[in-house]
Amino acid sequence: MTFQVTCAGAPDATAGPTPLDYITTLFVASAAFLFAGAVKGLAGIGMPTAAIALMTLLLDPRTAIALVLFPMIGSNAWQVYRAGELARTMRRYAVFAAVLLAGVTATAFATQDTGDRALLAILGLVILFFVAVSWRGLVPPLAARFDRAAQVGFGLLAGVVGGMTAGWGAPLAMYLATKQVDKDEFVRATGFLIFVGSLPLCLAYIQLGFMTGPLAGVSAAMLVPTLIGFSMGEVFRKRLSGIAFRNALLIVFVFMGLNLIRRAIWYG
Repeated sequence: MTFQVTCAGAPDATAGPTPLDYITTLFVASAAFLFAGAVKGLAGIGMPTAAIALMTLLLDPRTAIALVLFPMIGSNAWQVYRAGELARTMRRYAVFAAVLLAGVTATAFATQDTGDRALLAILGLVILFFVAVSWRGLVPPLAARFDRAAQVGFGLLAGVVGGMTAGWGAPLAMYLATKQVDKDEFVRATGFLIFVGSLPLCLAYIQLGFMTGPLAGVSAAMLVPTLIGFSMGEVFRKRLSGIAFRNALLIVFVFMGLNLIRRAIWYG
């Protein structure tokens, strides 16, 4: 797979990359990751969802997913480090992590030939799913004795969704909702599990040729706007009502998801 930029609604480009392609990708990706980093700083979740949804306005889905991988790995590694208690977190979510690793790897290779139109539709549905499970009270609590089974089930769902779209936040959020974890535990668990899932997806994209040398360089560079946006988001989080922001953010994601589905229907 060559490095390419595909305009929204246009077929995949067959010509080689031009300097304008690289400039366009850098500009679009930088703006997307600045916003996505701010989303993560404000809400603690949603960075891949926001970044991919915005980048697919101008870039093809495979390129958008490839670009999000290094920022996901780097930002969540930092989140895990800051949250602490890594050994306990690894023990507590070992089953989920193992199933997620296998699911992401198998799905990434099994769906390598999935077309852009299907990916756009899946991305849109994943975003709407993410919005749905983000509302309070949707997921009932689960007794502790069922935790291992829940880790297997939600881990498999997260692996399948993540292997196709790099957006496993919704299944992960649903699982943690069944456990009714507090804010600190939510940060530790999501940071660890998203980091774990990002690694096999990145390796699979390299093996499959979706992550090329130029894309890897751009993806690594996107850590900078991501962390700048994250810092900005933390500042604004202290000034805004959490409930008001959460509701506004979910409305934005609804429009993003619906737009992706619209583009999939009228693709090409």
